[in-house]
Amino acid sequence: MDKVRIGTCWLDGCSGCHMSLLDMDERIVDVLEKADIVFGPLVDAQEWPEGTDVAVIEGAVSSQDDLSLARLARERSGIVVALGDCAVTGNVPAMRNGIPTRKLLERVYVEGASEQPGIPTDGVPPLLSRAEPLHASIEVDVHVPGCPPKPEAILFVLGELLEGRTPDVGSRLRFG
Repeated sequence: MDKVRIGTCWLDGCSGCHMSLLDMDERIVDVLEKADIVFGPLVDAQEWPEGTDVAVIEGAVSSQDDLSLARLARERSGIVVALGDCAVTGNVPAMRNGIPTRKLLERVYVEGASEQPGIPTDGVPPLLSRAEPLHASIEVDVHVPGCPPKPEAILFVLGELLEGRTPDVGSRLRFG
C-alpha cells in the first residue's frame, strides 16, 4: 500500500500548531509509518507537490503569499485541514482588521520606527486588506480548533484521515 502524502505549512500565525504537531513526540513515528511528509517547514521541497493527499494548513490568510500558497495547496491536495484557531477563525492575525492596512503599516514602520522609517517592500509580500480564516479563501474539508490544538487532537485527526475516514471533530475538539 502506498503511503499517504501529507503537506504542511503555516500562513499568518505563530507556528504554535506545528509545535503541537511535533509535541506528538514518539507517536509521530506511528503517523510516519503510514504517511510521508512531502512539504513543510522541515522538508526541503520548494513548491507544494502535485498529488498531495492531505494538506495541513496553520494560520490566517493575511498576505498575497498566504493566499497563493493556500490556493496552490488546495489545487494540489485531496483533503485540506485548517489547523488551529487562526486557520479556523482568523484569531489573532484578524485583530488588525479594524485598521486600514496602509494606516497600520505607517503606524508600525513609520511612526514607530526609531531608525530608517519606511514601509518595507523588498521581499515583503503585500498584505491583503483583511486577515481571514482559511475557509474564506479556499474550500476546507476539516476544521481543527485550538490555540494550538492539543497533540492528541492532531493525532486523532491524522489517524482518522490515514485510515480513510473523515474525522468527527465536533465531539472531540473545542476552541481555545
